[in-house]
Amino acid sequence: MRTKLVAVVVGALVAIAGTAGAQGNSAAAPGKAAAGAKAPAAAKGKTEVTWWGHAAFVVRTPGGAVIAIDPWLTNPKAPQGVAQPEALDAILLTHGHFDHVGEAKALAQKTGAKVFGSFELINLLGLPEAQAVGANTGGTFKVKDATIHLVEAVHSSSYAADPKAPAQYAGAPLGYVVAIDNGPTLYHAGDTAAFESMALIATQFKPTVAMLPIGGHFTMGPAEAAQAARVLKVQTVVPMHYGTFPLLQGNPDALRGELKKLRGPAKVMDLEAGKATAL
Repeated sequence: MRTKLVAVVVGALVAIAGTAGAQGNSAAAPGKAAAGAKAPAAAKGKTEVTWWGHAAFVVRTPGGAVIAIDPWLTNPKAPQGVAQPEALDAILLTHGHFDHVGEAKALAQKTGAKVFGSFELINLLGLPEAQAVGANTGGTFKVKDATIHLVEAVHSSSYAADPKAPAQYAGAPLGYVVAIDNGPTLYHAGDTAAFESMALIATQFKPTVAMLPIGGHFTMGPAEAAQAARVLKVQTVVPMHYGTFPLLQGNPDALRGELKKLRGPAKVMDLEAGKATAL
C-alpha cells in the first residue's frame, strides 16, 4: 500500500511541476494568441479528436470550434514534441483535481478561451470575468457549431492553486456532452463510476462516442465501463484515465474483453496520444 501511495505522490509532483512551468512560460495577455492565430476547421468536414493522454482531449469541429477538455497537457502520457494548442474557443473542466484542471488557466490566458466548469471551481480559478463560465448540471452552451451540455458524474472535487495549501471544495463533478451540428455527439464522462442516470443521458442526448475512464481505483474499471457503454447505447468507446499512474491498471484490451462478454455493439477506439483522429 505504501508503494502505491508513493507512486501516486510522485506522479502528482511531476504534474504540478509541469503545470507550474507551463504557467510561468505563458506571458501573453488574454486573447492575444486567439487574435493572432486562427484555428483551422477539421479536415474534410469531419470532427477531429486528439487525445493528450489521461483524460485530456482537444476537439476540433467542422465549423472551426476548438475545445479542450481537462487539459493536463503535461501528463506522463502526453505526446512528446507536439505543440500545445495556440487557439482555443472553450476549455471544459470536469472537476477540480490537478490531473484534470492541468494547464487550464495558462491556456485561457494564452488563447482567450472561455473556461466552463462548476460554479465553485471556476470561482476558485481566479479567471477574468469575461472568460469564467461557472455553471452546473443541466446547463447548455453554444460554441460555434458545438452545443455543450453539462451532465452529472459520480466522483469528488477539490482544488488547490497552491499545492502547499489545503484543497478547497470545488463543487460537484461534471461530465460533458458535446453535440456537433451535422456530426457526432461526444460524451466525456469525466472521472466517474457507472450510474443509473447514464440511461437518461442516452435518452436525452443520444451520444455516439463515449470517452470513458477505465483505469479503476479512482474511477470505474473495464468491467464497469463496459456496463456504462451498454447503458449509454454508444457505438464507440474511447478509453481514458488509464496507465498514467501504477494504480490505474485497466487497459483497452480488458475493456474489449468485457464488452465481448456483454455482446454489445460498442467498439473500442484506443487513440494514439498526439494524433488527430477523424470521427
